[in-house]
Amino acid sequence: MLKITEFSNTILRDIDFHLNEGENLTILGSNGAGKSTLAKILCGISYSQAVELFGKKLHHFSAKERSEFINYVPPKLEMFDEYLSLGEYLELSSLYSKLTIDHVLELLELKALQHKPCITLSSGEQQLAMIASSLLHNAKLTIFDEPTANLDPKKSLKVAKILSGEKIQNRIIITHDLNLAHKLGYKIIYMLDGKIEFFDTNKRFFEVCNMDKFFGTSIKRIDDYFVVNL
Repeated sequence: MLKITEFSNTILRDIDFHLNEGENLTILGSNGAGKSTLAKILCGISYSQAVELFGKKLHHFSAKERSEFINYVPPKLEMFDEYLSLGEYLELSSLYSKLTIDHVLELLELKALQHKPCITLSSGEQQLAMIASSLLHNAKLTIFDEPTANLDPKKSLKVAKILSGEKIQNRIIITHDLNLAHKLGYKIIYMLDGKIEFFDTNKRFFEVCNMDKFFGTSIKRIDDYFVVNL
């Protein structure tokens, strides 16, 4: 499904991995490790000839093909039209999904905000708006960059269920949330200083030896949850 071969730039070094059809991925790593840079390379925002998607080099895709095959959901909503309402924003996002705007608004409890300008929404509401947009876009592969940032626990749980559900075809999740990564159960890449330090199954990543290697004493596991060891 996705393959990147021996890629390096000023931030990333020797990036080389692939995902098979139907495999999903979580990307973890400290601040500045290169996670978002990698995401932008994978979806073509930053140009590279090293990425292959569904058997075809990404730089050979037309703009329309690329919109069908891959979508990048950034960590923050950037809005340049101060009058664009949430409903209008979602109309622009409605590309390949069979879901209706009303259905998605109800799903994410955004119906009451439909006519509000996007720039007036809270950071958490904007986060949900981007999740709604991704559902309506319905690309074959969606990359979510910090999808639960700014969300309260209830909304985080709702988004986690969407991320693990059938409304998204294939997904890559960039997050700092170890509990989300663990519950999703996807294969994991752990990045450090622009390099891939770990790429394997979810189960192997959460073994004690890897937790100690990557987090030292900063993380404590209690039952099946991970908390900061204050």
